[in-house]
Amino acid sequence: MSPLVALLFVIGLVVVASAAGVVVSRRSGRIRQVASGSLDTSGLGIRLGSGATLVLFSTEFCTRCPSMKRMLHSIADTADDLAIAEVDLTHRAHVASDLHILQTPTTFVLDGAGHVRARFGGTVARDAVIAELDQITGASHALA
Repeated sequence: MSPLVALLFVIGLVVVASAAGVVVSRRSGRIRQVASGSLDTSGLGIRLGSGATLVLFSTEFCTRCPSMKRMLHSIADTADDLAIAEVDLTHRAHVASDLHILQTPTTFVLDGAGHVRARFGGTVARDAVIAELDQITGASHALA
């Protein structure tokens, strides 16, 4: 292989990897509205809150999951009508496949009836989660 072909191959590889990185970073932390659909909470061991439920999907190897878990718990502690659940996908790949979860952390926001109203892929800003909860429950979950 000539040095010119090798150089062009390396440049092409860098361009493709950079483009993939940009796509992944732009999708991370963004809210995705979900049309409708219920989550089988009984099979996952999730207890629903009367107003809303935050479901954090994580793995043992997820480095960003503990900070998301702390943030979601601090939000859930602001109101009695909120519940939080964590589902470890490490040994439950079928759950990730069924729910189309491609990254951890992924957070689902369920309404009081267990319908998935939104999902966040990756880490997300506290304000975005609170805004979604406020929209679902009609109450303010901002910290005083």
